[in-house]
Amino acid sequence: MKAIYKKIKLSNFFFWLAMIGIAVIVIVPVLFILFTSMKSKNEFFATSIFDLPKTWYIQNYIDAFTTGKMWMYIKNTILICVIKVPLGILVEAMAAYAITKLNLRHGNKLFIVFLVGMMVPIQVCLVPLSMMLNKIGLMNSYVSLIFVYIAFGIPFGILVLRGFMRGIPRELEEAARIDGASNFRIFTRIILPISKPAIATLIIMDFLSTWNEYVINSILITDQTMRTVPSGLMGFVGQYSTDYCLMTAGMMLSIIPVLIVYLIFQKHFVSGMAGAVKG
Repeated sequence: MKAIYKKIKLSNFFFWLAMIGIAVIVIVPVLFILFTSMKSKNEFFATSIFDLPKTWYIQNYIDAFTTGKMWMYIKNTILICVIKVPLGILVEAMAAYAITKLNLRHGNKLFIVFLVGMMVPIQVCLVPLSMMLNKIGLMNSYVSLIFVYIAFGIPFGILVLRGFMRGIPRELEEAARIDGASNFRIFTRIILPISKPAIATLIIMDFLSTWNEYVINSILITDQTMRTVPSGLMGFVGQYSTDYCLMTAGMMLSIIPVLIVYLIFQKHFVSGMAGAVKG
């Protein structure tokens, strides 16, 4: 028994050691960005990147928000996320419900077809996609950008929701059908409320991926006033020099909305992923 107890303690030690190591890897870059954003240009070039600011220079945040137009980039990105995330999750939930609960003849094959979409690199589709959207006059349009984001996000969303919905007992649906409930009523009154943990997980991951997406946005949106946060931050990079203090201040500002969304839905995150994997 003592030997087993020692093994358990040793495994716990290595587990927490690994967790501390991962935390350090994640936190150190954030601290570096925070310290840099609080330094003036002269102090940044005169000191080490890991040194604490001698004076906390708040002007970088003011300049990034006003002169750097971070307010505009954040507003544009929030607008896209507010439309894309719920609309995409609704489409994914309906598709997952149909595949999982409606006894489709080729439901599993259809699911595999959706999964194939996860294997297609985005870069392969960029040239034909931009040519097609240019021909139909949808370049520099949030409509085209949102639909492209939804299309690329559907496979993962269906994967998560299908796994979670498979764990919902069929007895609940059968009882509702006996009471005369339609498929739509079952979906909206039973399946969606029970799937809240998986939906919350998707909200976090979908919001984060949409907020940080750069490649598609930089190709489909060329209008400076329509840029989102990732492409807007590239405006701080000049041909001959880069204002690192201003750019890191913009990065810190861009973290705030993502952090708020995570804090709101984080309590459902673990249970949502666990249910998806179990299913």
